[in-house]
Amino acid sequence: MSRIHEALKKAEQERAAVVTAEAEVPLQKDSASVTPQREQVAPSLPLEARPIPAVLPASASNDFLRFDDLRARCAHPEWHLDPNVNVFANPGVSAGGAEQFRTLRSRLYQMRSSQPLRTLLVTSSIPTEGKTFVTNNLAQAIIRQPDRRALIIDADLRRSRLHVPLGAPSSPGLTDYLRGAADMVSIIQQGQEGNLCFIPGGNEVTNPSELLANGRLKILLDRLLPIFDWIILDSPPCLLVADASVLADHCDGVLLVTRAGVTPAETAKRAAQELRGRNIVGVVLNAMQEPHGYQSAYYYYGYGDSKEAGS
Repeated sequence: MSRIHEALKKAEQERAAVVTAEAEVPLQKDSASVTPQREQVAPSLPLEARPIPAVLPASASNDFLRFDDLRARCAHPEWHLDPNVNVFANPGVSAGGAEQFRTLRSRLYQMRSSQPLRTLLVTSSIPTEGKTFVTNNLAQAIIRQPDRRALIIDADLRRSRLHVPLGAPSSPGLTDYLRGAADMVSIIQQGQEGNLCFIPGGNEVTNPSELLANGRLKILLDRLLPIFDWIILDSPPCLLVADASVLADHCDGVLLVTRAGVTPAETAKRAAQELRGRNIVGVVLNAMQEPHGYQSAYYYYGYGDSKEAGS
């Protein structure tokens, strides 16, 4: 009987050892598998360096970045709007100009009802035609509608001037982001009441064309587009450098600015031909003399597709 008792006791000890060994195996596997995963996600990457999907699902866009979060984290310098070039800053003097920009805004919304139109490039054929003036005041008109959000980007990296009418800092800005010296949030400013945000041109660089084509601009626009109603880019004149054509590839539409009494008709036609294949949504005739004697710089000429504009 003692031998039987010893055999049973030994068998019970062996079963207990097997159960203990089996229970420990999953724990060893779990600890081995969890550790590499933690090591992979531990580094905190800058926002613009994190990989993003090629196409952001509409359902996930609001979770990707929220406007209130961006507004809380971006820079808030004190802007000093120049009333001489901001038609909404001095309504008593520039009431007619403000109304023209409201008309332009309305026509763009009409076009948007029949085609995708969220990113807009504002360009001209030659310098001093008023594209920066139009970019700024069109955005000011948009944000005066309830709950409308606009972002203006100074993409004229050769002669950044969009910060001047806003009275805003010129850097850090787009060049700093494109060359990896600043993250996305640090280059965005909000310096007035309302839902207008601004990305200045940034510090001067010697290779603007290469920076615009390095792929980071597309990442920037893809990340910001879900939270803004409009993103408007101010570009260099399209007949002088290739930058406007590069920028147009990232935009839904192009607005061409001409200046009354300054832009030759042949030059405007060449500009339209240069942008052939892009969606030219309209032409702004700037500095037009109105019949009652004062100069209006805000008259919208018309719109059509690129084929009509180039013919």
